[in-house]
Amino acid sequence: MIRIFFKFWIFIFFLVSACNNAEKKPSTENEPTPVSTSRIQLISQNANGIDISQYKGKYVFVNFWATWCKPCVFEMPSLKNLTEKLKGENIVFLFASDESEEQIAEFKSSNNYKMEFARVENLANLNISAIPTTHIFDKSGSLIFTETGAREWDSEESIAMVTKIIKQ
Repeated sequence: MIRIFFKFWIFIFFLVSACNNAEKKPSTENEPTPVSTSRIQLISQNANGIDISQYKGKYVFVNFWATWCKPCVFEMPSLKNLTEKLKGENIVFLFASDESEEQIAEFKSSNNYKMEFARVENLANLNISAIPTTHIFDKSGSLIFTETGAREWDSEESIAMVTKIIKQ
């Protein structure tokens, strides 16, 4: 009986490990266009556009999240730790939400996060079906890693994985 109960809760955990973004407008494209840094439209916290091409020559880590998404909020402290551990490496971290600038600013302030948060203007066009979703782009802006769902980004395994990606 305990094993069945345990398996049930494991199933529930995996079922809700990513927040469905179904209420967002689905993409109308027949063939999904490969995601690249040039397709992501970001607005910084000071209301300026972020041209991701300015990071050409660096790896770009973009985490798509929302304040209402429990797995997103759960993984944020580990993302903060990851950014601190990889400070000085050839990687830029961006945290993108399609919520209002006020909601993003309040979340950042109330949690004392110093990371680069931005508003994504075109989430529905990026073929992201659930959040959190993380993309890592190579030095030329091509997508080389994607993962949907929460992760402990500051675990030894995750740090080693990201480090391996940016050392290629």
